[in-house]
Amino acid sequence: MPGRLSPVEIEARIELAALVSWAHSKGWAPGTGGNFSRLLSRDPFQLLITPSGLDKGSIEADDLLIVDSTGAKMRGKGNPSAETMIHVAIIEETGATVIAHTHSIWNTLASLRGDTYPISGFEMLKGLAGVTTHEHVENIAILDNSQDMVAFSQELRPRLGDSHGVLLRGHGLYTWGHNMFEARRHLEVLEFLFELNERAGRMD
Repeated sequence: MPGRLSPVEIEARIELAALVSWAHSKGWAPGTGGNFSRLLSRDPFQLLITPSGLDKGSIEADDLLIVDSTGAKMRGKGNPSAETMIHVAIIEETGATVIAHTHSIWNTLASLRGDTYPISGFEMLKGLAGVTTHEHVENIAILDNSQDMVAFSQELRPRLGDSHGVLLRGHGLYTWGHNMFEARRHLEVLEFLFELNERAGRMD
């Protein structure tokens, strides 16, 4: 791990690396797929994020990069993902501090639906922040995938709404939280709900 790091950054690196390892162990970030970030500072903007092209099962705390609000690398080895600006957009629009992007089988299948993916009627919905009843309808936006992630990050902003995630068609899920615990919980709950909804055939 790089020298002369603050205790806050050291803790953030360890926690984010642990989140990546856990998601990979669940099969939600196979190979080099997915990316994860944690905000270190809003002013000046400093974002800790996984580098591009690194197997998510082997990431360690000192592999993580720090980028600014334009996605430019400030410190670290390797290069930021092309999807870094999606993380910046989500942070700026939702106030989140931790973001997880996964490529699971179930969230990818869910992403092949229409413009939104509604989930309702399940008790596990109450694992999402602010949800107090199984009658809640979680409407998750589905956006067409793009190779121009800078333009896409701007298209994404008005679609975030009040949901706890967003799907990229044929690509995967972005979810977030205001702290590490909340982001991990949202990821686990949404992955459970996607699988449950798809297995139940409730979108047919």
